[in-house]
Amino acid sequence: MTYCLGIRLNEGLVFAADSRTNAGVDNISKFRKLFVFENPGERIICVLTAGNLAITQAVISQLEEGLDGGTEDDTLYKVDSLSAAAKMVGDALRNVRARDEAYLKSEDADATSTFIIGGQIAGRRMRLFQVYSAGNYIEATEDTPYMQIGESKYGKPILERVVTPQMDLLQAAKCALVSIDSTIRSNVAVAPPIDMLIVRADDCKVGVEHRIMVDDSYYTNISRLWGEGLKNLFESLPDPHWFDDVC
Repeated sequence: MTYCLGIRLNEGLVFAADSRTNAGVDNISKFRKLFVFENPGERIICVLTAGNLAITQAVISQLEEGLDGGTEDDTLYKVDSLSAAAKMVGDALRNVRARDEAYLKSEDADATSTFIIGGQIAGRRMRLFQVYSAGNYIEATEDTPYMQIGESKYGKPILERVVTPQMDLLQAAKCALVSIDSTIRSNVAVAPPIDMLIVRADDCKVGVEHRIMVDDSYYTNISRLWGEGLKNLFESLPDPHWFDDVC
């Protein structure tokens, strides 16, 4: 299992992903799930992956090398829009599934894979998409300016309550970390290292790229303070007045 998210703001984009994969309790590994396609000043495209590792790695290879053995023109370094990039991810996924899915099913292996793709090409607006396992996709909007894939339910509440397009990049990065920490605490299949990427609007290049290890002092402090803050807030909530009739 995994957890990845992307947040689209007026100021830019924030991406975060854990790096744990597991094929059973005795087969735990670390694999990067955040990939960057960059030509600084001209384009920055980030792809996050969740699902069958062999499928997602094959998709990333096609996006780097050319769709289904194609040329350099069939890569994310050459698409002329983010919607075309989302379509390319879907096409690459369909190619790989068409090639491998029958064999995976014969081994009772799950071929499901999902992706987040976002970024900006010079002269165009920032965009953020989620690509489903069937290869179709949806786009983040003003009402829902974030996308999640993988084990998303534990980290969603803070995003729902806090994230708006007007939020600044620093606050969004902090929110993303709390969202991932909440997921890690609830699901052992999600774990550090955590890869984070921040892209400022119209820069078309990586702003900040950072890997957070399990013993990172800032991360451990945020995790502790968030837990203590929730406990203190809970204890400060008023008691229900109708409970007096019972007790």
